[in-house]
Amino acid sequence: MSTTTTTAASADNADGSASRSIAAVERAMDVLLLFGRVGRPDLGVTEIAAELGLTKAAVHRILTALRNRDLVTVDPTTRRYALGHAAVALGRAYLARTDLRAIAAPELRRLSEETGETATLSIRRGDMRLYVDQVVPEQELRLEVQLGTPYPLHAGASSKAFLAFLGEDEIEVYLAKHALTALTEKTIVEDAALRLELAAIQRRGYATSMGERQVGAASIAAPVFDHDGHVIAVLSAAGPLSRFKPRMSECADRLLAAAARVSGHLGYHPG
Repeated sequence: MSTTTTTAASADNADGSASRSIAAVERAMDVLLLFGRVGRPDLGVTEIAAELGLTKAAVHRILTALRNRDLVTVDPTTRRYALGHAAVALGRAYLARTDLRAIAAPELRRLSEETGETATLSIRRGDMRLYVDQVVPEQELRLEVQLGTPYPLHAGASSKAFLAFLGEDEIEVYLAKHALTALTEKTIVEDAALRLELAAIQRRGYATSMGERQVGAASIAAPVFDHDGHVIAVLSAAGPLSRFKPRMSECADRLLAAAARVSGHLGYHPG
């Protein structure tokens, strides 16, 4: 065989080997991503093979390689696999560099465009809530919020969206610690009435307000959840009461979709 022929054959072999290696890596990534996608804590070999269209032998080889790197772990009794501590460390590293405002920014722009109103992002600081970003529409009559100003958790849509999804124990602690001070004549100031309102918010998934925090303003707000299912932020759409009130319910689905996308970026997968 000539030198040229030998060199060409070697190159073909190298290309083939590289292609197989890339395919193996892609299959291993598919297995890892499956654990994050299915919402179950562990998976069996048969389940993985069926979900990804692989043979059980191929799945066994992939899982063995992943176990060697502590990316998955196996229960010796059930022979079911779960994410290992190395995979958890990767997730934490991602979350540590996550910029909530950067993630939410495109959703705020889209929400403002879709509703024609001001879209805001709020975070919680202790028992208070504050705006950290907003996108304002190009309308003559519009709302603008004050970034960084703290507000109580019982008044207004964004505040109530936080309070409603904190969990029953935290809600009770808040109510025990704080008087329900009126910010406007529409603010809910009775414990029983607020509890009923929070239950309604939990059922429909979003909060509404018509002048509870700011006279003449209407708003809807939905929670953003982190990878552990804790409410970490709130998105809202708000506008002048006369214009936005008749359109609040029709804008709710777009608000919920935006909040769900931000939650998904933070690793939240509803069960």
